[in-house]
Order: sequence, then structure tokens, then C-alpha cells
Amino acid sequence: MFQYLVAAFVVAFALSPAQAQKAKKKDDAKTTAAAAAGSTKKDDKKDATKSIKEMTEKCLVYPGLFPLYQDTTSGKAFIEISEDKIGKEFIYFKYALDGVLEAGYFRGAYQDNKIFSIQKYFDKIELRQENTDYYFDPVNELSKAALANINQPLMASEKIVGMTVDTLDTLGNTVTRYLIEADAIFLQEVLSQVKPSRSPSAPPTSFSLGNLSAKKTKYIRLKNYPANTDVEVEYVFDNPSPLDRGSKAVTDARFVTIKVRHTFIEVPQNDYRPRFDDPRVGYFLDQVTDMTSTGVTPYRDMLNRWHLVKKDPSEAISEPVDPIVFWIENTTPEAMRPIIKEAVEGWNIAFEAAGFKNAVICNIQPDTADWDAGDIRYNVLRWTSSPSPPFGGYGPSFSNPRTGQLLGADIMLEWIFLTNRLRLEKLFDVAGMDFAADPNLEQLPNDEHFCMAGHHMHHNILYGTTVMQAMDFSEIDKDTFLTQALKELILHEVGHTLGLNHNFIASAYAPNEKWQDRKYGETVGMSTSVMDYTIPNISADKNKQGMYFDTRPGLYDIWAIRYGYTPFATVEEEKVGLAPILSESTKPEHRFFNDADDMRSPGKGIDPRVMINDMTADPISYAIEQNDFNLATMKLLKEKYSTEGQSYHELRNAYLILTGRYITNIGVMSRWVGGVFVDRSFAGQAADSKPFTPVPLADQKRAMQGLAKYAFAPGAFSVGDDVYNYLQMQRRGYEMPFQGEDPKLHERFLTAQKSVLDHLLHINTQTRIIDSKLYGNEYSLNAMMTDLTDAIVKEDIGSVVNTMRQNLQAEYVSRLLGMLESTSKYPAPSKAAAYAEVDKIRNLLNNTKGDAATIAHRQYLAFLIDQALKRS
Repeated sequence: MFQYLVAAFVVAFALSPAQAQKAKKKDDAKTTAAAAAGSTKKDDKKDATKSIKEMTEKCLVYPGLFPLYQDTTSGKAFIEISEDKIGKEFIYFKYALDGVLEAGYFRGAYQDNKIFSIQKYFDKIELRQENTDYYFDPVNELSKAALANINQPLMASEKIVGMTVDTLDTLGNTVTRYLIEADAIFLQEVLSQVKPSRSPSAPPTSFSLGNLSAKKTKYIRLKNYPANTDVEVEYVFDNPSPLDRGSKAVTDARFVTIKVRHTFIEVPQNDYRPRFDDPRVGYFLDQVTDMTSTGVTPYRDMLNRWHLVKKDPSEAISEPVDPIVFWIENTTPEAMRPIIKEAVEGWNIAFEAAGFKNAVICNIQPDTADWDAGDIRYNVLRWTSSPSPPFGGYGPSFSNPRTGQLLGADIMLEWIFLTNRLRLEKLFDVAGMDFAADPNLEQLPNDEHFCMAGHHMHHNILYGTTVMQAMDFSEIDKDTFLTQALKELILHEVGHTLGLNHNFIASAYAPNEKWQDRKYGETVGMSTSVMDYTIPNISADKNKQGMYFDTRPGLYDIWAIRYGYTPFATVEEEKVGLAPILSESTKPEHRFFNDADDMRSPGKGIDPRVMINDMTADPISYAIEQNDFNLATMKLLKEKYSTEGQSYHELRNAYLILTGRYITNIGVMSRWVGGVFVDRSFAGQAADSKPFTPVPLADQKRAMQGLAKYAFAPGAFSVGDDVYNYLQMQRRGYEMPFQGEDPKLHERFLTAQKSVLDHLLHINTQTRIIDSKLYGNEYSLNAMMTDLTDAIVKEDIGSVVNTMRQNLQAEYVSRLLGMLESTSKYPAPSKAAAYAEVDKIRNLLNNTKGDAATIAHRQYLAFLIDQALKRS
């Protein structure tokens, strides 16, 4: 052993830092092997390990990357590790075969993706997770300390139970194969956590999986291939006394099954060259920090993209050696297959701009196929119909964390996408179309790849079909609408599997007058990217109807694919060739902002153009036009949705859908108040660009005027009393709301108004309005608050205050008083503005005009203010 240590010392000084580190690892392995072999001959004879053949006589054999053996009597499994795999890295991938949404599992979910290495320590085989988050330049002396203070988790350490030495050739070269038990690796939560950690904010009574049952947990199937090994496991969790029994899909919360596939993958050996991220283009990434860099942004983030190589590099456009191939699962209805295929292969428009022809191919899985959709060797578009679907469409992928190379992808589609079923009726009653309010989504994995486009598209279809029925659209129009909706969803999810992020500024490009120009929509596109969450473009005049949805990649999509996939022969050529592509980021059609930037939640984001469910270069005007359209359509509901011999459930759904879209539109308007436009051009790239520019005063005032009319006015939300009487759900057994079946109209209206106040009075919005005054904002906080008070209180101060406005005014006053509390964290200017509005409102409340209910309401508000001011 001493000789090995001396040799390692000498080599370390003779070689370069990179070579020394590599040699040290090799010598460490030799040292370990020598130590493992250092027992006496007497002990070796006494503890002689059985051969693999002896250990697996009663086992089924699954040859492949890591040969698997399963005992035909007990079901116990073994895994074989050959000597040539020790010291090497492999890719681990975890895939959810089935589960329950309450536990964060659903069919097709991509769960974990990491690198692990295999080591031998005396009589044990170890599986150790490698940290891929950091990079050390091998020519830098710091690389000698590359592992300092970085954890390398030891996931498994299993005793060798079988060993065989094979002779490879006549020269006497041998290879040793080791056998270890697999149960402790796969049937426990060793490779990856299965039971999710409880959120600190979750109540003690929330749904829990209980404890993993060693007795019930078992293998479902073992599968092996030359480049990957698959182990499918059914994890059973026992909870004798569950406090939360979950949905009906859970069946029995005492016994919950999660089915998972663990996959070991050989690291690809090819000439793939990573392409590094630029913040002006949006790709999913494998993020890496360069620990030897001296720059302020030491990022070495690698794009997630497929390995595309031209068959003929001399051609400007060439077919790839290995195209990106998708398969349509054979469970897909035949009528939908050609639509899906056309949408998938529609991405070839973008790849042609990057120099590839037929880069994306879509096939249909034959009924005779001997592979299933979960096989990672196949990228499959799959359909499910879940009781409480977590998505309408979901396009995950997994990569080699060392390089960013994409290795596999699926697209999951939920049947609810094409149905007229409201996903969560109770949620719809009060929350409009705000998906962030869905409590089920809190259970889903925190995954940047998780996509809500399918949910949004499902609601788009509900909205579109509701409007079309009310306006007597033809069946041809309805078919066209559904076809375009399906194409856009497929384009969106395929875009994710190609590596693309969401782009939520894409819909803010085309001018309003172009939205009903069908030719413009077909050629340029209504949005610059299919990676946005848009809404259906339905004209108030059905004779002047443009495209309902985008059906081809947009201008941004084509540009992004050019950046990610244009091939270059060398690193130097790549640097030169990418520069002119990146210089085009200043074009309005190439702007990029993803989920981290959007303003869907109150207080989140700053740029109002980066918003979901908004449309056109003037979203304020578009939202106002849409709300006028929605109000007019709602007046038709009783006539169009009262079908003889049927309940009024469909009419009720139509009302909820239309008012939900109405609520969405006022949310879009609200984000323009206090907004700041963001420009991420690099220094010197655009002469007139500034990173931050406050939204012009005129636009902020327009938005506030829109809110005053559509959210706060005495007549806001009103569609006529004759509709309210018919908002009845169809009875189903004993499933009747505890509070009664009558429509909770005031609750719905107030919830919508609260959502606007949540944003306007949010501490982030208030602070931004104050801060942005220093760099150009002309809409001061006091002016905004005065306009808000006028909209909520002033209009009916001399007359009767209806009950909807009474709720609103009480809510507003309570929030203002909350801002004045001693524990409030609002900045001083916000507190001062709130006090000024409270004082103004208190003086207005002395007005005695109105009926008895109005006078009582004003007295109550005065009481609230007086009591609060006394306390402070």
C-alpha cells in the first residue's frame, strides 16, 4: 500500500493539475482494491464468496447494462456490477408510472435526474451521487481542491454476495463481476425520495402517505437494455388513521400505492458539445457555477437540447443523422392523429432556419408494438383521463446533467382538454379562472418543466364553445376552433421537449387591428411564440373572424431554435456564428420572459406585458373589448342554454366560464398600474434601451379607469336579474353544498374585487410605485390611491350604495386600516397615503343621503375607522 501512496505522490508532481487529479482518483481506487485484497489467505478461504452462478441458480436473468436477477420463489432481486463499471459515472432517472395527485404523483411525471458513480470499498459496492452544480477549470490550480466542502452523498453501500472472474482471451486477461442484493437499493427510498416532505405551511391534518411498508412494497417489472436498466417498483404506504382521506381517486387513504420506474443509463459517448446559456434566449438549463471564474456572473449553464448532427455538413440545409422522433400512442383517437402529427412536425419550420430538414419526425405506435409508452427509448405523446387531472398537457424531458444533452421526453395529454367538464366546480364558483388558487397545485412537484398550458387551453375551449353556442357559430367553425386549439397545445408541449421555456411576453407583439386578419395570423402569427399562455381570439363579429389560435411556431420560436440548434464545426466558429443571432434579441418579436417574470400572482413580477391570458400589443384595450363582449354574451345565456328536459347545470357552467374570463381580464388591466417595462439588452446593444422604464402615465390611468368601470363601479358584473335566478347546479345524491345551493353572487363578485386589491395594495406594488418615481414614473402613489378611492367610494356617496359596493367599500377600508397598523411593514409613504384616504373617506361618510341600509353601512364604516384610529 505504501508503494501506491508514493507512486501517487510522484505522479501528482509530474503531471498537469487535471492529469494529477485523474491519476489520484485512479490510484485511490488501486489503494482501495489493495486494501480490500489485504486479508490473509486463511480468511479468504474461510469467507470465500460464492460465484454468481451459485447465487442465482433459482433466478430469472435479465441481461443488459446492469444484469438483473430475480428469485422465482421469493421475488428477491440482485444486480450485477462488472469491474469495468467501477469508477465510472452513470445517469439516474426516476419516472412516475402511477400515483395520486395528493402525494404529488401522477402518471408520466418526471421526478429525478442526476449523476451517480459506482465505487468498490473492500467487500462492498457503493453508489455515490455526484454533484454536477460546480465546474473547476482543469488547468487552474484550484481544481486540485474541486471536492472541498461539496457533499457526495453515499446513497447505497451493499455487501458483495457473489463474484465471478471471467477469462476474456487466451492471453489470460480477466474481468471480475460482482453481485449485490438489489432490494435495499430499489425497495427503499435510497435512490430518490418517494414520500414527499411535508410543507412547513401545511396543516397537521393535511394528506399524508404514512409509512413505507417493507412487507407490501415489491417489484412490478424488471427490464434491461444494452444502454439502460429499468426497475419498476410499487411502493405501498400504510397510514392506519389518516386525518385527510383525499379525493375519491385515493380510494382508501390507509393504503396508498405509488408506482415508480428507476432507470440507470449509460452516459452517451459521442461528440456532443454543450451550448451555453444566454439570458436573452429561453431554454431549460443544467445550471453550473464556474468556481474558478473571476467574473461577476460565473455561470456555465448548459442548454437542454437534442444532439443533432447534419448528415451532410457541407449543405446549408441537411437532414440530421439521428432526427428527434416522437410516437403517437395507439390509444389516441384516430381522428386526432393527423392533427397531432402535423403539429409535432410543424416545428420543422424552425429547424430549417437552423440548417436541418426533417429534424422532427412523428410516427404512430402500431398495435403490434412490443414496447410500451413508458420506455425511455421512445418519445411518446400519451393520453390519460384522470378524476382530478394535474394538467391538460405536460411536456417534460430529461438530460445528461454533465452536458445538457436531452436524452428522452414525453408529452402527456389529459382527456379533460376536449371535454365540457369543469375541472373544479367549487373553485370556479368563487375564483374565476385563476389557476394559482387551485389547492391541488400545491401538491405538485416544484418542477420548472411543469406546465399549465393544458389547463389554460381546457378553459379556453370551455370559453370558446360557450361563446360559439351563444352566438350560433356553425359546426364547421367549432371544428376549426378545436383543431387549432389542439395544434397550439401540441406545439407548446413539443416546444418544451425541444428545450424551450415559456415566453409570456409573446402575445404582446401584434397590434390589435391585426388580430382578425386571418392571413396575418397564418403567416406571422398572433403571438411571437407558441410558448405563451394565450386566450382564444373570438371576434364579436363572427363574419370577421381571424385565427382562433396559433398553429405554427412564432417568430421568437424560430429565432430561439436557431440559437440552440444551428451547428458549428468548432468552438471558435460557434462563438463567431452565435454573435449575430444574439444581436437580434433587441427586435420586439424576439423578447423573452418566462415564469420567473410573469405577473400572474399579486405582487409578482414588474412588467405588465409579461402576463398570462392577455393579448395584443395593447392588452388594456383588448381586455376592455373582451369584457364588453362577455357582458353582451351573458345576456344570451338564458335563451341559448335552457334546454327542455334538462337541468340548468349547463347554463350555470356557461355563466361561471364567462364571468371567469371577465375576472381574468380585470386582472390583466390591474397589472399596468405601477408597472415597469423591462429590457434585457446588453450594454451597447441598443442605443435607446434602458433596463427599466415605468409604464407611461396615460396607460396607467387607462388601466385604472378600466378597473373603475369593470371591477368597482355600482353596475360592474351586472348581466340582468333574469340570469341569476337560473344558476342552479344539477343535484347528485347528497352532494349538496353545506351552505346551500343558491348562487353565492356577492362572494364571487367580492373575490374578484379582492384579487384586484391584492395587487394594487400589495407591498411590492406600493414600493415599486414609490421607487419608480425616481426613474420616471409620473403616476404618484398618492394620485393612484386617490383614483382608487374615487372608484370605490366616491361615485355613490350621494345616493344608495348597493350591497355589492357595501362589501367592496368595507373590504377597502379594512385594508387601508391594516396598512396603518403598528405591525405593518409598508413603507412610510404608503402609510401616509393610506391615512390620507382613510381621512377622506371618514369625512365623506357624514353624507346622510340614501336608504336605511346605506346609512347603516356608512355608520359601520365610520365605526371601523374611529375604532382603528383610537387603537393606534
